[in-house]
Amino acid sequence: MTTTAQTPRTMIPAPQRPVPVRPTAREEDDGHRGHRNGNRNWNQGWSELIAAVRESGQYPTTAEAERVTRIVLSALGGHVTGDERVALARALPREAARVIASQIPATRPQSAQEFVDTVASRIEGATHATARWDVSSVLGVLPNLIGDDLTDRILSQLPPGYALLFGRAELASRTS
Repeated sequence: MTTTAQTPRTMIPAPQRPVPVRPTAREEDDGHRGHRNGNRNWNQGWSELIAAVRESGQYPTTAEAERVTRIVLSALGGHVTGDERVALARALPREAARVIASQIPATRPQSAQEFVDTVASRIEGATHATARWDVSSVLGVLPNLIGDDLTDRILSQLPPGYALLFGRAELASRTS
């Protein structure tokens, strides 16, 4: 009988995510963001957004992260309207703003589940579960990019269920 000795496994910790730098209250009040006014904060541009999505979603390539980001932002662009849509486009890197702004407004609100299913239909071979991962990977990085106030305003426009897609807890509303 032959026995083999087991070799110990080495655990390599996952890299720590950098803490995003929030714009100052003055920058938010003035409507200025890092990529527009020269201040190099977390919002440095499209490539930084894609890198954040790639890390969040653990995508193997930058191209895959970019493809998913475009699909999710284009789906979102049809559901955010009015001042919030304008503010979202202003807060995002120019390329992301184009994706959001180029969308025709949706004719009816979609539940969070329908939204994920719509994204799944746009990604070849996607299931509801993989599309939910993709949606959460993109929308989950937006609050750090656009700020809590705008995220709250966007979520107030959308049907219940979207907060989880943005990486936030969704509290049940109380009725008296």
